Parts: sequence; structure tokens; C-alpha cells
Amino acid sequence: MKLVKDLELGFADAENYKRRENKELLNRVFIRDDHLDNLCEPNISFLIGEKGTGKTAYSIFLSNNEYKDTISSTRYVRETEYQKFVSLKKEKHLQISDFSSIWKVILYLLISKEILKREGSISKLLNYSKFNALNSAIDEYYYSAFSPEIIQALSFVQESKLAAELLAKHAKLKGEESESVTFSESRFQVNLFYMQKKFESALSQVRLAKNHILFIDGIDIRPSSIPYTLYLECIKGLANAVWEINNDFFPTIKGGQGRMRAVLLIRPDIFESIGLQNQNTKIRDNAVFLDWRTQYNSHRHSQLFEVVDHMLAVQQSTSLARGVAWDHYFPWDSPNVFEEYDTPTSFINFLRWSYYRPRDIVTMLELLKRRPGGNNDRTFISYEDFENPEFKREYSNYLLGEIKDHLSFYYGSGHYDIFLKFFEYLSGKDKFDYEYYLNAFEKLLNHIESVASDRPKFMATANDFLQFLFDLNIICFMERTEDNHQPFIHWCFRDRSYANISPKVKTGVEYQIFYGLAKALNVGKEFKEKKF
Repeated sequence: MKLVKDLELGFADAENYKRRENKELLNRVFIRDDHLDNLCEPNISFLIGEKGTGKTAYSIFLSNNEYKDTISSTRYVRETEYQKFVSLKKEKHLQISDFSSIWKVILYLLISKEILKREGSISKLLNYSKFNALNSAIDEYYYSAFSPEIIQALSFVQESKLAAELLAKHAKLKGEESESVTFSESRFQVNLFYMQKKFESALSQVRLAKNHILFIDGIDIRPSSIPYTLYLECIKGLANAVWEINNDFFPTIKGGQGRMRAVLLIRPDIFESIGLQNQNTKIRDNAVFLDWRTQYNSHRHSQLFEVVDHMLAVQQSTSLARGVAWDHYFPWDSPNVFEEYDTPTSFINFLRWSYYRPRDIVTMLELLKRRPGGNNDRTFISYEDFENPEFKREYSNYLLGEIKDHLSFYYGSGHYDIFLKFFEYLSGKDKFDYEYYLNAFEKLLNHIESVASDRPKFMATANDFLQFLFDLNIICFMERTEDNHQPFIHWCFRDRSYANISPKVKTGVEYQIFYGLAKALNVGKEFKEKKF
């Protein structure tokens, strides 16, 4: 078995696997599971999962490999694109419906160039006159140097008059349009509608041998320079465009073996914010929901355990049965495990300290692997390594960094500082009841007033903030039966399901701060209050 220091644990950010030198690593450690198979089904429009659950990894794997007669590509929404949308909104006085139309043209353009690149020589796509005319217009606009990125496609939309004129010109040259058409800069929506119809007409003509998926990633990050309301308008337009082209247009194309589709990668909280109709039905029927939850007593049969164990096993010189690699590197039992097991229960420790996300487990492994002062010739990682305060502090800071990223998505940096201030008023407690929480919240409000800060929206009331802490999985709430036996513990990430995408916290009960965050939030040991 490899030494601990020689293990390859991959990247926390799966976008790194797009690089040529890293593709082989992803191919070796990636498990072809039900999630992957379901993504290839024609009814899927959304890939939903919390940050760190592997959305990007799935899209990158499919983009790196042809799988089940499906060819995929991944494109990212960056800060520049949002800024372009803001400019367009000001210049053209756009509505949300216009944002959706813009996204349709962008998606059609990206898909058109992708299918030509990946399948053009096989199916002779340029023999289709309408598609040939479309491609000629695009090539003339970009001087035959189109770069397959969203920002490039967005410029085509931004200059709608020129783009529409080129589409009309080449349609006429190919005999697909008999009359001359004129366009005006002031009639942006009319130009846009003409462009959309030209793309749909051309794509309706082609016959494909393979299925093609265009993944859109990157919307989980809102640039600080873009106001949340404008960001949300842009994302609502994108989500509606993906849904409409997948359900109203692409299914109408007849003939050929392959089908086209766009899939949006999105967090559950953002999906809930975009306001699509019949969201519950769409999650069940038209989305792959990345759900890694498991129970302690069945964790060895979980997909999460399989993913991590497989990552360790494939790096060895011989083939190993399930669990052998994990048991070699972590040959110890977690404390406070009440059931009997035939194998080491060390994975339960990793579950306790994670949100059941692959990224959390991999981050712990990476920190344990390179722990300063550790033996470079270690063949396994001990329980003492896991209990090392330095490791726990590093991991706790990682989790707090994830929360900071989530918070910055909705709010400013000043709000993060106020958020952290709350935990000082817990006086080191990591377990508390509702009355103690209300007292700490009142102290926080007094602090906000004393420094003349604006109260963040998520602190509008004590219960709003309690729900906010629960949504971020900073706290759980515990319910006890009348006989006061083992409490029922509720975490947002564990209660979330297809039918309940936004679980609610309960008031008037007991609460506990997540194990992994205790170090970073400086709780777990009570402090003596100063007396004046």
C-alpha cells in the first residue's frame, strides 16, 4: 500500500480537472454512479447540490469523456458576463423575459458551435443549408475565430442589429430567405426574436449521431460588484431559458439518433429563489439532486463511503475489495459508537465532522496527509492525528471559509463581521437553549446600535437569525421525547429532501453548534463572564 504522503487526493475545486494534466486523475478516481447515468437522461435540466457536493466534478467528467453516447461541454458564467447584462439592462431597458430571450440565443450559439466541432465531420452538418447559413453568419461576425465562451456569445447578442443582418444576409445567399429584411438598433427585442427563430430553424434541420449536453456552471458565485437583485434577474432568465429550450424546442426536433440539451448547475437555495413554477415537480422529474446523506449504522454501504474508499483503492498496485483501502489507512474506531461493527468505524468520525459532502472528506484527508510534524513515512493515519488541535483548527477554518463564501453571496463583508460577533455573546457555549440564544441575540443588537451599524436583513428578528444559522448548518436543534431519552437531532442538510428543500428550525428547544466549526467560532469551552 502507498505511504500516506504519496496518496493523490485531487482538488477541492473540480474546475482544476479541466486541465489536460489532471484529466487522467479524475478518470481514475471518479465513480460512474446513478447520478452520472441520470444526468444522461433526456428529461434532466438541472443538477442541484450544495456547494462541495460534486456538481462541477460530474459536469467536468462528462465534458472530458464521451459517456453513454453523450458528448458534453461545460461553460462558466463569470463576473464579466454579469457586468454585460447590467450594461444591457441599462441600455435596452430590459425585463426578466428579455433576459430569458438573450440566454436562449447564447445557449443556441454555444450548442451550435459545439455540435459542429464535435460531430460536424461525421454527420456533415454543413450539408444542412439553414445550419450552413447560420454558421457562415457566425464565422463572418467573429472573423472565423469564435471562442466558445459565454462572454463571446454575449457580444453577438449585444450587437443585435449587426448579428441579425448577418443571419439574414447568409440565409438569403443560401436561398433560405427570399426577401430583404431591415433591422434597427432601437428595436433590440425584435432583433433578438429574429435571431432566436433563425437558430431554432437551423437546429431543427440537423440530425445528430450523439447526444449533446451543454453544462452551465459558475452561478453559485455572485461577484461583489453585482447587486443581488440584478444577479437574480440574470439567473432567473438563465433558468427559464434552460427550461424552455429543453421542453419547448429541443423535443420538437425529429429524426437522428442524438438530442441536444442544456443543464444548469445550481445550489438548492438559489433554485428556490428563482421562482420556477412547480418547483417540487421539477426537482423530482427534471433534476439530479446530489444527496450524499447516510446513517451511521449503514455508512459502509453509502455512496459517500464508496467514493472516498475508491479514491484510495485505485491508487494501489493491486485490486482491493470495498473498504480494504479505508481500513488500512484508518484502522481505528470512533468513540461513542454504540452499535457493534465487524470493521473499524473511523469513517463515522469523518461524518460527524462533515456535512456529508465529498469536498469536506477530501479536505480532511488532505489536512491529515500534510499535517506539520507528522511522520513522512506513515502507513496509516491514527486517531491521535485526527484529534490533533492543529488539524481541527485548520479544518474548522476551512468550514468557516465556506460559510463566509455563502454569506458573501447574499450580503457584504461588513455583515460577515457582525455575524461573527454573535458567537462572542455565547460566552464559549456550544450547546444552549432558546432563552440563552435570545439573550445572546439581544446583546448583539445592542452592539450593532453602539457602533451605528445597519442591522443585516438576516437579523431582522431573533427567529430570522435562528433560521439563518440553521440554513447554514451552523446549528442543529434537538427534540426530546417525554421520557427524555436520546434526542432527535435535526440538521438542515440532513432534513432537506425533494419534498422539503428548505427545512425550518424549531423554536423553544435546545441547539448545538456544529462540531467542525467550534474551533473557528471559539466555542466549546465556557468563559467566565466579567463582573464590574
